[in-house]
Amino acid sequence: MIKPGASGGSGTSLRVVVFTGGPVLEDACVDLIGQIEATPELELAGVFCAARETGLGGIVRDLFRRRKWLAPALLVQRALRRLLHMLRAPGQARARRRTLRALAPRIHFVPDLHARDVLAQVEALRPAIGAVYGGPILRPALFDIPAQGTIGIHHGLLPRYRGKKTTFWAVHHGEAQVGVAIQRIGAGLDRGDILRDATLLVGRTPLPSLVRELERVGLDIYLEALGDLQRGEARFRAQPSGGGPMWKDPRPVEIARFWLRDLRRLLGWPRRGTARSAGR
Repeated sequence: MIKPGASGGSGTSLRVVVFTGGPVLEDACVDLIGQIEATPELELAGVFCAARETGLGGIVRDLFRRRKWLAPALLVQRALRRLLHMLRAPGQARARRRTLRALAPRIHFVPDLHARDVLAQVEALRPAIGAVYGGPILRPALFDIPAQGTIGIHHGLLPRYRGKKTTFWAVHHGEAQVGVAIQRIGAGLDRGDILRDATLLVGRTPLPSLVRELERVGLDIYLEALGDLQRGEARFRAQPSGGGPMWKDPRPVEIARFWLRDLRRLLGWPRRGTARSAGR
């Protein structure tokens, strides 16, 4: 539980431990830890990443385990996306590699974030705040260790879009906006009090561009939220009651239907029928 007024105050740096997951640190997570390290008011205590396997082999096996026959297409998509990014922004790609090299001693890949030795490692770091970016669902044994509790980022309009692939589902259902929020991590999945949030208009923006822009905006408000906590100015607000279902990874037929609908949206063609609201 984050204690009201428990921040170190304007004269004390905020000691942050980051929790994430996956065979490699995703670009957005690397950007986050790099920004934390570069901000004088913040101190990166450590990064703990839940992963059964690491590296390219881990990425391949993880995708085949989770997405089955869609994995080859997703691997090609991932490779093309990274190639395009390196061509468009080589400086940013180099900066991320420098960040990973510099912070390597503080980055820990572990099979289970809740293992007894991992909990002991985190506790020994004496973090003031936990910061989640992706990764598995955390349990109280971990998210209660930091003195001020743990916050996390959720790319979805709360409370209607909780769970996975919420930007996909928002666009799929014809929402005019997509959103991102920094929330308190607690017992209820994506039900924590909100510290910062932001929205983006969908318009005719392609989904991949929306996702990238949400990541950029999400990084900005994440750092603002950490600054609020460091200065003792954090103001949480409860989520509205109600909300939609807990969204899951879309099935292949839903992905195909989405891309057909999205092509119509990008071309400005009217949609057939009335868009269903999330949660109905």
